[in-house]
This record gives sequence, structure tokens and C-alpha cells, in this order.
Amino acid sequence: MPAIVGAIKILSVGPSSIVHIGDSIQLAPVSTSKTYAGAGSFNTGEVVQTNNAVSSTNTYDTDAADQNVVSLPGAGGINL
Repeated sequence: MPAIVGAIKILSVGPSSIVHIGDSIQLAPVSTSKTYAGAGSFNTGEVVQTNNAVSSTNTYDTDAADQNVVSLPGAGGINL
């Protein structure tokens, strides 16, 4: 069912974002990323104490691509 849309203000559109106004069948944002983090990197909480005597993060990666995003031609934006 169509709708009446008033004023729109878009502050930013980042990677794998969708700005959608109107009717649609399927929306499929796609994004891939790789994160390297050492010991104690993603700790959250009130009081966090990590004791790492020796810590190293192996960032050596021989793959050319880890997560390939493939879009079918003529599929209307449907990604696999």
C-alpha cells in the first residue's frame, strides 16, 4: 500500500546500508570485514583487568579473499 512520506533528512549512508523509500520486495545489504585483535581486546564491563605477559596477534593471511560477495546478474539485487 503506498504511503505519503514527509520530509526526509539523511545524515550519512555507510557501507552495506540501504536508504529505502516506497514499496519493495526484498532488501539485502551485504558487507564483509575482517578484524584482528589481540588478547583482551574486546573486553567490556565495569571493572576489567587483563594480565597478558606476552601477547601477539598473527595477521598473516595467505588467502586472496576470505568472504566473496557475489551478486547474480539480472536478479534484482539478490546477493548470494
